[in-house]
Amino acid sequence: MPQYLLLIYGPTGRTPSPEEMAAEFPRWSAYTEELQNAGLMRAGEALHGPETATTVRVRDGETQVTDGPFAETKETLGGFYLIEAPDLDTALKYAARMPNITYGSVEVRPVVDFSAVPSPEEQASASA
Repeated sequence: MPQYLLLIYGPTGRTPSPEEMAAEFPRWSAYTEELQNAGLMRAGEALHGPETATTVRVRDGETQVTDGPFAETKETLGGFYLIEAPDLDTALKYAARMPNITYGSVEVRPVVDFSAVPSPEEQASASA
């Protein structure tokens, strides 16, 4: 069954208060439980804010390390769910139920299944 990454985005610069976080936490717990009960959930985690990010690049053999996220954006990545769903429509249906959907967004991306890619040996024997 295909896997999909549900990337959770929220507005940049908006840090919920502890009271807001406490009020919203039960919705996130219920959503996670819904994914688990449906047999879709494979993994999921929240991420620390973008101010904790470190970006690494290698250019011309030189490693460059900078504090902060890769790009300035209007929304920041706050976490993810990895689900296994029969099709994209199912993944989109669950993305639309995410608790942040009214103030943030969810990017749904299919995960590449490298087990479906022929090995070099298989490719060589197929072309022989």
